[in-house]
Amino acid sequence: MPELSNLLAFSLIALGMVLTPGPNMIYVISRSISQGRKAGLISLGGVGIGFLFYMLCAAFGITGLLMAVPYAYDALRLAGAAYLAYLAWQAVRPGGRSPFQIKDLPQDSNRQLFFMGMITNLFNPKVAMIYLSLLPQFISVDNGTSVLGQSLVLGSVQIGISLMVNATIAMAAGSIAFFLTQRPSWAMMQRWLMGTVLFGFAVRMAVESKR
Repeated sequence: MPELSNLLAFSLIALGMVLTPGPNMIYVISRSISQGRKAGLISLGGVGIGFLFYMLCAAFGITGLLMAVPYAYDALRLAGAAYLAYLAWQAVRPGGRSPFQIKDLPQDSNRQLFFMGMITNLFNPKVAMIYLSLLPQFISVDNGTSVLGQSLVLGSVQIGISLMVNATIAMAAGSIAFFLTQRPSWAMMQRWLMGTVLFGFAVRMAVESKR
């Protein structure tokens, strides 16, 4: 098991990242609004398979990398910090757009919805960065605990958080879209809050030494 402090910190970052709009959220919201809640949840099922694929690949790859390559930890740490800073800028940059401001999509079958959800996730750079650069920062290599086991636990936590948040958004997408249309200041406040949180984590990660 990861250390409790690492588990809690990683959970907060996972929550902040899933609340920052990206391809997965935009696709699930688009399907929920244009084709109904069931379509959004089916699409999310495909997204979940993409998460599982990345988690398993990263868990086994990170295990070997951290043990074999000097300075691999620092390289991944700086790359993760840079990407968090990039996401923070995307959240607060002028002209930023809400994921609820989307266009209607054509009707797709359940199989197409699931497949496109999976493909959207597999080609999502945010997901790759979570597992390849962020996850290693919360793995302790000096306490004798299995690196592979910690990777699988942290990855499972991230998947659980992402699926729960996106499922909630999929179920309430229409209501949220109407609420934000009537109150644009709320959308701006959410963007700045997420941007500030992600930038804070980026700074913390960039200056943190290896555990």
